[in-house]
Amino acid sequence: MSNSGIKPAGQGYASWFIFGLMASVTFIGLLSELIPSGILPQMTDGLGVKQAQIGFLVGVYALASAIFAIPLISFTLWMNRKTLLLILLTGFTVSNLVVGLVESYNLIVAMRILGGICAGIMWPMIAAYGTALVPKDQQGKAITIIMAGNTFGVSLGLPLMTFIGTEINWRASFLALGALGGAIALLSAKYLPAVAGEKLTQSNSPFAVLKMPSILIILLLTFLTVVAHYGTYTYITLLVETINFLGGISLALLIFGIGSIVSVLLSAKIIDSYLRSLIVSMLACGAIAMAILVFIGHVNGVSHLAFFLWGLAFGPLVTMYQAAVSKQVADGKAVATAVQSSVFNLSIMIATWLGGLILVHLPGLGVIGIGYLSVICFVPAMIIAFMAKKTLSS
Repeated sequence: MSNSGIKPAGQGYASWFIFGLMASVTFIGLLSELIPSGILPQMTDGLGVKQAQIGFLVGVYALASAIFAIPLISFTLWMNRKTLLLILLTGFTVSNLVVGLVESYNLIVAMRILGGICAGIMWPMIAAYGTALVPKDQQGKAITIIMAGNTFGVSLGLPLMTFIGTEINWRASFLALGALGGAIALLSAKYLPAVAGEKLTQSNSPFAVLKMPSILIILLLTFLTVVAHYGTYTYITLLVETINFLGGISLALLIFGIGSIVSVLLSAKIIDSYLRSLIVSMLACGAIAMAILVFIGHVNGVSHLAFFLWGLAFGPLVTMYQAAVSKQVADGKAVATAVQSSVFNLSIMIATWLGGLILVHLPGLGVIGIGYLSVICFVPAMIIAFMAKKTLSS
């Protein structure tokens, strides 16, 4: 093992490579979820369906994650973490390859559900997997590194897949992602350490977790923040077109991604000591960014700053709430984070559904109306986080 500064309890030093490999898994999970957002027009034309139906491909993935996360995490809690992760990577690979090959919209929906089920198990499981390798005072940092795959998925992966989808073919994006998932599965099989599962008990059951007031506060924050981000993000291509963003979707995603990388690097350093301050600051950045895009998004330069601030707010989204939940429980972290992950993914589904309703029933507002929804969610979340000193104290 290399001397990386992340110490697993009783095992010397955990390798940066191990956590980087885990981050590549979350990279695949994030891209698998969001890839239709970047190539929405191409998929709409290629499949001959409506834009809202392509948005639904993001939402149904999230819904499957939300529905199956808690029961399947509970059912698989006994399994070796490495074995389970390899099964999930296989599911991601098959799902993306099939989507890239078939013509049937219904079969594509089925494959998106398969991918969503894998993601529903993967997100909470991999966080617990990683924290099992480090002492308690470094668990936030471990989660941050693992979940950095989200940020690099947004900042590098999604622009690349969008470029492939727009310049070559939308199917090529899914095929490339499927091939990458297969390669990561092979590396994981060779290098990831085996970690034993645990027994499900009354004290670490989902029902026990849901009885904790601090967990309920974090779940509320998760819901508001996810709806604020994903309602608009699912239709980011339409937003860029509506405000006539100089540089188009590729530049918007690049700026967004740079902001995400900056915030993840920052959160890795402070999350274990200043969790509440981090959450409040990120919510404030999101509120400001969305207000700019809604009210003066047509102004070039200002809109570019807004995408940077939005990326800044988005970067540690998964990390900060999973870290907050992890700090509330001593045992059964996978179950606790599964509950949070279910709410996270259900919130994505609600966000995409609300966004679709606004597009269909309020065409005069269009995607700007979804931006209003984001602001409405960001502001109370920021107030709640500021007041939740005890819950979010590090």
